[in-house]
Amino acid sequence: MYLFRSLAIAISMYSKIPVPMVDWNEKNMKYAMCFFPVVGAVTGALQLLIGSLLLRYTSCGKLFFAIVMTLIPVLVTGGIHLDGFADTVDALSSYGDREKKLEILKDPNTGAFAVIGLCVYFLADVALWSEVTEELLPVIACTYMLSRSLSGISVVSFQAAKNSGLLRTFQDGAQKFRVRVVLILWACACGGGMLILSWRTAVIVIPAALLVFLYYYRMSRKQFGGITGDLAGYFLQVCELAMLAGAVLSRGIG
Repeated sequence: MYLFRSLAIAISMYSKIPVPMVDWNEKNMKYAMCFFPVVGAVTGALQLLIGSLLLRYTSCGKLFFAIVMTLIPVLVTGGIHLDGFADTVDALSSYGDREKKLEILKDPNTGAFAVIGLCVYFLADVALWSEVTEELLPVIACTYMLSRSLSGISVVSFQAAKNSGLLRTFQDGAQKFRVRVVLILWACACGGGMLILSWRTAVIVIPAALLVFLYYYRMSRKQFGGITGDLAGYFLQVCELAMLAGAVLSRGIG
């Protein structure tokens, strides 16, 4: 029963999907991060279903299709990861020292660089989605699970930049070894599924995700001394954008 409570915690924290309220106690928190990719599975399923319906049964233009597909993940998650992306862009753009960057991450105000970063992100996302064909949708659907698997692995593996905060709460409450194994299995299943669906697309999408993961690890250690919840959100958004770009680029492989 506690696994269902862990599932509810993960879904309620990282999405707008309605679930029963449960206590965030030590027992329920142990395996919550194992279910983080479930939010990605819901997002990917909606992308696949709605994207296929739009492309197959409507005469909507590329721009309409691209905007709808861009908005689906935002509606599912409530923009929680975009908030981390915006805060991280602000912090990185400050060129301050480590303490200054961490202070900016905690600041509830949105800076100019965050607004610019979000505008660039959405423009890039819409542009890439406008080039997506129906054949690419199954692999792209898997990317939402892979990005969350990698993000979860970082939460239970990377050093935290602070001794407090929501990410530290998940770190301290998790059974790190078991959660790490489960998330690695999630990532391997996603990668294997992509290869089965389309190896031509997968051989670009998977390395793209791993390269962003490596960048995230090195950047977070150098710039912040570890990861925070905002940095984890930043990684997830950049990773999904990189995988989407990889999927689009794979169309050129003969």
